[in-house]
Amino acid sequence: MRLTIFCLLLIIHGEAYLQTNLTTSNLPIVIINTNGQGILDEPKITADMGIIYNGPGKENKITDVQNEYKGKIGIELRGSTSQGFPKKPYGFETRDNTGNDLNVSLLGMPKESDWTLNATYNDKSLMRDGLAYMFAGSFMEYAPRVRYCELVLNDNYQGVYMLIEKIKRDKNRVDIAKMGTTDISGDPLTGGYIIKLDKTTGSGGGQGWTSSFAPYPGAWQTTYFQYEYPKSVDIVDQQKTYIRGYVEEMEKSLAGTDFRDPDKGFRKYIDTTALMDYIIINELTKNPDAYRLSTFFYKERDSDGGKIKFGPAWDYNLGFGNVDYCTKGDPEGLVLYNFNQVCLNDNWVVHFWWKRFLEDATFYSSLKQRWNTLRKNQLSDNRVNFMVDSISTMLNGAQTRNFNKWPVLGIYVWPNYYVGASYTQEVSWLSKWLKDRLAYLDRIWSIASGGSDPEKKNEIFAHPNPVKNTLFITLPELVPDNSDIFLTNIAGRPVQISTFTRVGRNIEMDLSQVVPGFYILFVRDGKEMIPFKIVKQ
Repeated sequence: MRLTIFCLLLIIHGEAYLQTNLTTSNLPIVIINTNGQGILDEPKITADMGIIYNGPGKENKITDVQNEYKGKIGIELRGSTSQGFPKKPYGFETRDNTGNDLNVSLLGMPKESDWTLNATYNDKSLMRDGLAYMFAGSFMEYAPRVRYCELVLNDNYQGVYMLIEKIKRDKNRVDIAKMGTTDISGDPLTGGYIIKLDKTTGSGGGQGWTSSFAPYPGAWQTTYFQYEYPKSVDIVDQQKTYIRGYVEEMEKSLAGTDFRDPDKGFRKYIDTTALMDYIIINELTKNPDAYRLSTFFYKERDSDGGKIKFGPAWDYNLGFGNVDYCTKGDPEGLVLYNFNQVCLNDNWVVHFWWKRFLEDATFYSSLKQRWNTLRKNQLSDNRVNFMVDSISTMLNGAQTRNFNKWPVLGIYVWPNYYVGASYTQEVSWLSKWLKDRLAYLDRIWSIASGGSDPEKKNEIFAHPNPVKNTLFITLPELVPDNSDIFLTNIAGRPVQISTFTRVGRNIEMDLSQVVPGFYILFVRDGKEMIPFKIVKQ
């Protein structure tokens, strides 16, 4: 019904699309002319592009000289689901007059030839992707750089876009060794590689391999790894065999009993700092695609370190509470733990790796420490609020033109959880969601101090609560490893738990067979019993 209403409103407002004119903007103006050709999913067509940008704080007029770039490009539609929206996303490469790739610097970003234009159609804050990349870029080894602009295509205004670096092997992007078809032995064979988990549509061939491990016990889904670099058309058999073998060895180590061992376990294969940062950016945004779609990792050459690094961050338009399915708009809960519980019938689910990582108490403790370190600076409340306010202020004029062109404010666009009547309401809701998300992560990733705060001493955190199936519990650091833990009903009778897993202070309880009602979780800390109320749905 919502989709039908939306389509009708698009027809009613169709005239408005043609009435939006761009004369001046505080944002760079990108002008593309396809010279009568339609833009295809693939292959790229040749077009002309110019960019007008007069510098920070200066107005850019549509009649100004195209001073930032003026030349040829090859352009195509990009994305998968996003191609179905009226406002299209594009990928393009800058070219010389003979049609060859041309590395150029656009809007201050390092020279390269491959770029994307993100349409931000179903994100009516216009900033979810931008925020995620800016957050990630402040603490990850690399995150795509982004510049806001307004696009004119074939003399028709198209609205606010984000010009973003495409994920690519390059010294200023994913900085790994370049590989050729002759790199088939020795150190050159060991890297670099970029692998992704994603839909095969819009994935440049989709070649790869299927993991021999199930995403979770009894899963009907499988996990499929795709070659991103070298590309499917370039990677040779020896390279396919090597990178597949390396990942499989890592999976075996992670599934084995020695997975926590620093020499035999997953640390032998994975850079743990990059892993922590990747978890943090995905959980900060509560990205429903995290770990299963638009997920990248890369392997360095052995002489450069040789380990897998997770990232770069990519595709966050559905994050920050912007979905009405599965994880929904709730600012609580970890995607890493909860997605497979609330979205079991999705074709793509979270692989077993991610819960396994957190079963290593030492790694989980380091993750919490990393979170608390980032909260003091890169992800402080002040900085997060400043970034949201700065982007919304920068877009103040452009967003009006954008929504005149695409009048979707107050209208459901798949898969919006919240539908604001105005741009201000959309930004306010996002700000409130972020505040609540930060507070939630602060609670579950808190680190007990050496002080004697009586309010924190015996604090237990259990989520989700109310719970439908699996309950995740984090115990206070002062609770001994051998402490008694049990569940009773409100009458004090013990409740049978079918599956109970404990690693250090982290506990996983399967309550799927427990009847709905109120229960009490008891933890004996050595001196006293700590009660905690649980609601089973």
